[in-house]
Amino acid sequence: MTGCAAARGSSFRTWPFSSPLTSGRLPPVTEETRILAPTADPRVFLAPDGKRLSPPPGWVCLPPGDAGLTRRVKLAGPSWAVVEKKGRKTFSKGLWAPEANIASARAALESERSTEAYAKKRAGDIERRERTQAAYVLTFEHEVYGFLRFAPRFEEHARVLARRVAEHATPVGSGTVARTKRISVAERAEAAVIAWMRHQTTAYDHMSIARVKGKRREVRRELATLSRAVLDLHRRDVAHEPRTCPLCTALAAPPRATATDVDDIEI
Repeated sequence: MTGCAAARGSSFRTWPFSSPLTSGRLPPVTEETRILAPTADPRVFLAPDGKRLSPPPGWVCLPPGDAGLTRRVKLAGPSWAVVEKKGRKTFSKGLWAPEANIASARAALESERSTEAYAKKRAGDIERRERTQAAYVLTFEHEVYGFLRFAPRFEEHARVLARRVAEHATPVGSGTVARTKRISVAERAEAAVIAWMRHQTTAYDHMSIARVKGKRREVRRELATLSRAVLDLHRRDVAHEPRTCPLCTALAAPPRATATDVDDIEI
């Protein structure tokens, strides 16, 4: 266990102290802003140069979750951001800073948030984000529909598929390809369709894939080829037996939860 929760669960020891992960005592630490990685020891962190560091006396961990408070603490003085990287994603494990800075920033923020002006601003921000999100869902659904280009006889299939893909891929915080900014909306729409097809029309979620580097990517590419063939089948204005079509079968069934890969961006 790493991060603030683990640190709170351990007895506080003033720096420096011996750690089972290090040989000897930790090196002197200056109070400056750093970005560090966690280790198995909740009070020992890994610097980019490989050094193991422990926070100075009087520093405590501010758990992640309150962006406004975190920003203020960073502006108040030196701090250590503990960040864990998993694949292409990064996860905050908390911000270490002088306890006095955190207490002061929290008190000021709580006072500000208790005012009527803040409440109105907050309500306005929420309404604006909801409008932006609603507009994006419609835009994304339109992009998906445009990518599908189904034949007239499969028009309803295209509309249902576009809606289901958009409903799954667009929620804020979903971690899906629709939320990435690295590629265009059109590319996101294509990738989201292939990801949805992989989970809904193939046996991918139940496959036992060897934990060999590149193997999962290889399987996904093979399934993407099959999914594109199924999509092409619906771009031709020729009837086919829906009971033997994985896409027709999936669309005929009630919507079900779709898993999200660590990286669904690959198309």
